[in-house]
Amino acid sequence: MSVPSPAATFAARLVDELSRLGVRHAVVAPGSRSQALALALGELEARGAIAVHVRIDERDAGFLALGLALESGAPALVVTTSGTAVANLLPAVVEASHSGVPMIVLSSDRPAALRGTGSNQTTWQPGMFGRFARFERDVVAPDAEGMPDPVGLAAIAHTAALGGATGDAGGAFGAAGPGPVHLNLQFAEPLSGTLIPDLPVRSGTPSSPPVVREPIERPVLHLERGPRTVVVAGHGAGEAAAELAASAGWPLLAEVSSGSRFGPDLVVAYRELLADAEFGGLVERAVVFGRPTLSRQVPALLARADVEVVVVRGPGEPVLPRSDAVVADAVTADPFDRSDREARAWLGRWVFASRGLLDAADDDIASVGEVDAGTWDLADRRDYAKGELAALRAPITRRALGLAVWRASWPHDRLLLGASRLIRELDAVAPGKRIPVHANRGVAGIDGTVSTGLGLALASQTADPRGVGVTRVLLGDLAVLHDAGGLLVPRGERRPRMQVIVGNDGGGTIFDGLEVAGSADPASFDRLMYTPHDVDLESLAAAYGWQHQRVTGRGALDQALASPPPGLSLVEVPLSR
Repeated sequence: MSVPSPAATFAARLVDELSRLGVRHAVVAPGSRSQALALALGELEARGAIAVHVRIDERDAGFLALGLALESGAPALVVTTSGTAVANLLPAVVEASHSGVPMIVLSSDRPAALRGTGSNQTTWQPGMFGRFARFERDVVAPDAEGMPDPVGLAAIAHTAALGGATGDAGGAFGAAGPGPVHLNLQFAEPLSGTLIPDLPVRSGTPSSPPVVREPIERPVLHLERGPRTVVVAGHGAGEAAAELAASAGWPLLAEVSSGSRFGPDLVVAYRELLADAEFGGLVERAVVFGRPTLSRQVPALLARADVEVVVVRGPGEPVLPRSDAVVADAVTADPFDRSDREARAWLGRWVFASRGLLDAADDDIASVGEVDAGTWDLADRRDYAKGELAALRAPITRRALGLAVWRASWPHDRLLLGASRLIRELDAVAPGKRIPVHANRGVAGIDGTVSTGLGLALASQTADPRGVGVTRVLLGDLAVLHDAGGLLVPRGERRPRMQVIVGNDGGGTIFDGLEVAGSADPASFDRLMYTPHDVDLESLAAAYGWQHQRVTGRGALDQALASPPPGLSLVEVPLSR
């Protein structure tokens, strides 16, 4: 028999207000203490006000919310019960904080009086996310006498998640832009039941939207011509980096997940050129957007005392390669003067040297079939055809795999690059292309990659599934095994069109290129670093209801990428160590 429930009343009003403010996605990890929130969200979904996604594992729920927010730009809710359920969100919260992704954690808790008493599934949840939460509030349990103000709490949480700052005393946030927010909601029995229409708001809790402090206005930094300058676009830099490089006529060193990997100023082979004294050695100023993480040459450049470093502030944790770096919210520059021979030469040397290096690279980069065969005789044509066929049947390298995925992706698709050797291989050779590329490079962990991709796919394909292409996730075998639980899409949940491409080399070969490979005993290295495995990915995919395809040649790979099946599929590509 249903009874009046202050918990249900407060939960319903809180999530209704968050929905009214613009939250469109919520991820629920089921649990007893959070039942009021889950049921309230289900009612909202039935009215078409929000999309609810259910996941069993809170780690997967956190990264699913991360992907939903990455794509939509709006905070995604993630709801948990009490205890270790909340702690399992920490990896996703840390990534969201460093990457500047809005997320609102609604953790359910027992009343504060039960902390430290040995009560079941009870721990100290307030403060669990430490400095990584833009704002947090430990919210007292509603009861028959009244409830905390749901409107005020929702406004504060939403404002903080989007990077705003408020006059509320509940936390210090806003300095690092968008990010995660934590509302720890205490609930007492009855945990669900009928709503109480006239349940009052307690005095002493926020009763109106918070006062929003205007952000500090920092002057735009204007960069004059003179120093030999490069524009560095790290992960999440966005199009502003490409726009500055184009307007100023400076070489653009853009990582593959920067969002700036396009334009006539793009220098793809930036690593080789930065290591060359005739190029990198002559740099006098570097303008940094985003978070550079994919090379050693860029950090080495930014560490040089003879290079002026200008950092353009973005979302997430600030990137400060040096204590004397100049930080600005935005930069402008004198327009490129094409009559200035020295400026033209500086840009041209970088761009043409990069193109030359790529042209001289191996067959993974070279386009197949771009020849003028008009004057060939029959024998020449036969030999050429044999060579083409051999190339299509040749074993797939990491570089060829990355490029195949890159070429198959278009602006209506979504591409997520996992933390592995593959993103670095692709970064070294991917030509300019203006496509949506994502990666969890805030702290560059391998965890949650599949779940993040599902979030991207669900958010991008919600509005009009016919108008959006496929979401592709390129990752290594250890990354997919680490997030194997993310493959579980419970019965009744939406299955978007998503293709997970796994480069399977039987372990962590990224360590083969690090110092430890030369310093450790080979047997110890393999066991402790490479971590070999014999997992049958076809069986793993089948267990979770994913379609599986194993491809060993470039022709089959191109075909698999060009025609992904509806729903969820996993393409396994064996790679040599």
